Amino acid sequence: MKEPGLSQQISKEQGAALLKNYARYDVAFSHGEGAYLYDSNDKRYLDFLSGIAVTGFGHAHPYISAAVTSQMNKFWHTSNLFKSTLQETLADKLAKLSGLDYAFFCNTGTEANEGAIKFARKWGAGRYEIISTNGSFHGRTMGSLSATGQPKFWEGFAPLTPGFTFVPYNDIDAIANALNENTVAVMLEPIQGESGIIVPSEGFLQQLRALCDKHNLLLIMDEVQAGMGRTGKYFAYQWDGILPDIVTLAKGIANGIPLGAVLCKKAIGDLMTPGTHGSTFGGNPLATAAANAVIDLLDETHLEKIYHLGEQIKSTIRNFNNPKIKEVRGKGLLLGVEFDESIDAKALAKNLLANGLVVGTSNATVMRLLPPFIIGDDEIQLFAKIFQETLAAIPA
Repeated sequence: MKEPGLSQQISKEQGAALLKNYARYDVAFSHGEGAYLYDSNDKRYLDFLSGIAVTGFGHAHPYISAAVTSQMNKFWHTSNLFKSTLQETLADKLAKLSGLDYAFFCNTGTEANEGAIKFARKWGAGRYEIISTNGSFHGRTMGSLSATGQPKFWEGFAPLTPGFTFVPYNDIDAIANALNENTVAVMLEPIQGESGIIVPSEGFLQQLRALCDKHNLLLIMDEVQAGMGRTGKYFAYQWDGILPDIVTLAKGIANGIPLGAVLCKKAIGDLMTPGTHGSTFGGNPLATAAANAVIDLLDETHLEKIYHLGEQIKSTIRNFNNPKIKEVRGKGLLLGVEFDESIDAKALAKNLLANGLVVGTSNATVMRLLPPFIIGDDEIQLFAKIFQETLAAIPA
């Protein structure tokens, strides 16, 4: 007799029921400590990916762990129907650091960008079109996916949410030419992450801020990957001395406990009255406890160190003088290594993993390096050794 609730017989292989929407490496980590991860055989891996720019202070950081454990022993969840001292404290900290006025908390970067889109349209009072850029990545839910300027992510999900126009990144004239009476905002990353760690030219963000001011447009800055100290500033836009109207955050904000945020100016936030937006789990007590601890750790001295660590890594790689390396770019510990077409970045990342180094990729020929902020000379030397030896082993 058929068991109730079972529509089909599935394999007894462990994990057979897990959706196959990730191309996973065949490594399962059992624990981590600082800048290192360990698998079930106790093999050690130097983590230069940080969960894709998430665990900025490494694994099992004692201060963050203590903050989360303390909160876990009190309560895990109530509801956003009630006051939250942790949220209020975190919002005040983020407002002070960013120069903005309000913070809304959600769970992920894609949720933060969905919120930013809603906030902008609410402020636009009829204007609804948002200019995004080719090569951008803003998330995978329908609004953020529609704002993402990479058609490969759109396949099979049409029709997309209308109201988005795409122009080349780092091209102020293209943005100016795309404006019309329905344009409400320009949305972009201060450094494009998923497209290969693309850094805009000097002065571009300042020109963009001036253009938005001239035409009464909002400037939305997606700092999900570049923010929270990753480049050596609290937020990457601060390198250019500008202030966006809306900023989105996630990834490194709580060192791996799920949390996202939308920061905005008062004129925008005042329009988001009760019922206009919300989240059941957004600003969860465990996540906000972790985020408050992250900000406590992330002071100006640490930011300066992050920037100089990035410069040290770039210099180290350039000193390899390997003809297969075309360019090393990025800022702080948000770095990309672009290879010539003889190197498959994903295959190289797999080989590096086998040799005890965890890295990421951004496209077919770019290796993405996102090490934790706590690395030092020993970790950089170990990285260089594994990287050089693995690259040298690839046939010419």
